[in-house]
Amino acid sequence: MGAVDILVFVVFVVSVISIGLWKSKGEKTHSEHGAQDYFLAGRGLTWWLIGFSLIAANISTEQFVGMSGKAADWLGMAIASYEWMAAITLVVVAFLFLPTFLKSGIYTIPEFLEYRYNTFARTVMALCTMVILVGVPTASVIYSGAKVITGNFQGVAPFGIDLGDITVGCWIIGILSAVYVFAGGLKACAWADLIQGTALVLGGVVIAAFAFSVLADRDPQELIQTARNQEVTAESLQNAGPLQRFWDLNKGPLPDGKTHMVRDIKDKEIPWTALLIGLWIPNFFYWGLNQYITQRTLGSRSLAEGQRGIVFAAFLKLIIPFIVVIPGILAYNLFQGQLKHDAVNRNALLLSSDVPDLYVSLSDTMKPDRDQVRNKNFVTRIEENLNRGRTPTKPFVYKFDAMFANLHPQDAAAVTAYNLRQLDGKLTVDAAPGEDASPQALADFSQELVGVVSERAADKLSTETLVALDYDNAFPTLIRELLPIGQGIKGFVLAAIFGAVISSIAAMLNSASTIFAMDIYRKLRTGASQYELVTVGRVCVVAFVLIAILIAPSLGHPRFGGIFTFIQEFQGFISSGILAIFLFGVLVHRAPRYVGTVGLLLNPVLYGIFKFSPQIPGLKSIGVLQTIATWSFLDRMALCFGLIMAVLSVMTLVRPLAKPVELPVNPKMDMTTSRGAKAFGAVVILLTLVLYVIFW
Repeated sequence: MGAVDILVFVVFVVSVISIGLWKSKGEKTHSEHGAQDYFLAGRGLTWWLIGFSLIAANISTEQFVGMSGKAADWLGMAIASYEWMAAITLVVVAFLFLPTFLKSGIYTIPEFLEYRYNTFARTVMALCTMVILVGVPTASVIYSGAKVITGNFQGVAPFGIDLGDITVGCWIIGILSAVYVFAGGLKACAWADLIQGTALVLGGVVIAAFAFSVLADRDPQELIQTARNQEVTAESLQNAGPLQRFWDLNKGPLPDGKTHMVRDIKDKEIPWTALLIGLWIPNFFYWGLNQYITQRTLGSRSLAEGQRGIVFAAFLKLIIPFIVVIPGILAYNLFQGQLKHDAVNRNALLLSSDVPDLYVSLSDTMKPDRDQVRNKNFVTRIEENLNRGRTPTKPFVYKFDAMFANLHPQDAAAVTAYNLRQLDGKLTVDAAPGEDASPQALADFSQELVGVVSERAADKLSTETLVALDYDNAFPTLIRELLPIGQGIKGFVLAAIFGAVISSIAAMLNSASTIFAMDIYRKLRTGASQYELVTVGRVCVVAFVLIAILIAPSLGHPRFGGIFTFIQEFQGFISSGILAIFLFGVLVHRAPRYVGTVGLLLNPVLYGIFKFSPQIPGLKSIGVLQTIATWSFLDRMALCFGLIMAVLSVMTLVRPLAKPVELPVNPKMDMTTSRGAKAFGAVVILLTLVLYVIFW
């Protein structure tokens, strides 16, 4: 980064935080409504603040790193379903969920469970939500944000602080996120989100524009190496414009083509079956029942204002794939070599830490280039690993795909030989590849072997994955390679993304602290004053951010399968059950109170069995469970949801309530529905369907 870029970056970040704090200075945390001011912005948010705040809280490096990385990998446009289906979800939330929540005057989503079900259900959801919120999305966004920022500060070490170190990046991002939510609460977050949400969209547009510009000038002979379409040729690309080049390179038939929204039923992440049920579960959970998102809508000054804000956010969601997903695909087309370089660094850290002897024996193509400045930090950490000489508790067996084997055929053979040596006395396998085995045969064997180890010898052997390309580095690579240095553009884009990271983390910290203060602490200390609750919330912000920062650096490990998948899959332990009991609570008025507890406790048990049955003694021999374990996690979530709904239905039929539960009413809330929001919501749904037709 040039001096101008650094200046723009610093000025933008400082300005946004300052404006947020300035706008929240009127909050009277010592007053009788101090908690409402701090946690819900005094219930005075307007539609445009709500809309931009929802997007800024949602769109972060989870998307710019995780979603963009999945787009660069095999999923392509299919990953955009998380965004476009969310547009429809938001419209439903505005007119089904929001009226119930605002009418009851709740501070938190778990609070609704106590009114509808019981205190136990509220406490269970509060604890589960708080733990997962801090340990999964907050830590993940801190890590992915640090990955973007540190990728552009390699070799920069002011005052001896290495800004290219991922751990340093995690501390910087976490601390800055905590500062303004600690001081200003939800109103500070909302006003900062307004600026950062706008800058985020502009920054994404700038990246996409530069990427298409480079695509237009790139040598067709180089581009053709990344084609997922067997019919395209270098000659056909020669005179094609950037949009046509993008389409021709990536439009091939499934499973290779990247321009499709609907993928095969065997796709391991988003099969077409997930579009029917599975993908709707995390969408409705996230947008309707996730505290750090819904807290923005709970701060609405009226129902109509909240509905307008949510529908506005739904429209903005339609734009996001064009500035996140498509640039991710372009990163694969334009910078495959850089993604390979990043994968070498990632694999080297893993191998040097776990099996230093194997790492030393591998060829130089598996080791970072010491002459590149941006590899300095990696080389230092690898040397530390080698000097430490760590011996793992269990031997490792490594999995790799055909692309890895083709890029590193000699090393793939060496890794395979190492894998076979680890099996001695622990596991017997048939049909081991010979010395002259092809890269494809080596890859197939490694993947089959890891499957066998996971099923039959997980107590004796550990498994890891070696990657050919570091897809999570797709968007950071675009920033590093595309944006000019010293003109302020790079500084602005990095500041916008950094601001988005800060917004998301601040939203999560504010929400987690709200849950602890209002759902746990206030129940334990019923006479707590409003200022005491705010103070407890602020203490929680500090505690939670420290926990997340400590977790974050470890999330770069390949075992997580990409940061986006990690976030989505692990929320499956609570999302299906929570969605089921909320639907029953809102729609089935005579559902007995205890179904809330049953739904909350049943979901993690079912999801855990379906996910981990191959490693659970006693369940390994049950064929149906082994089949379910191979499903996409979205399909497993759908199965959990269906089973829980069936159980709750039976319980309701057997012992329905004599009369419906009466929920509390907030008499100060204007509950008039917005007709304009309804009309615009219908337009958003229609536009979503059109986009699916185009990219089907």
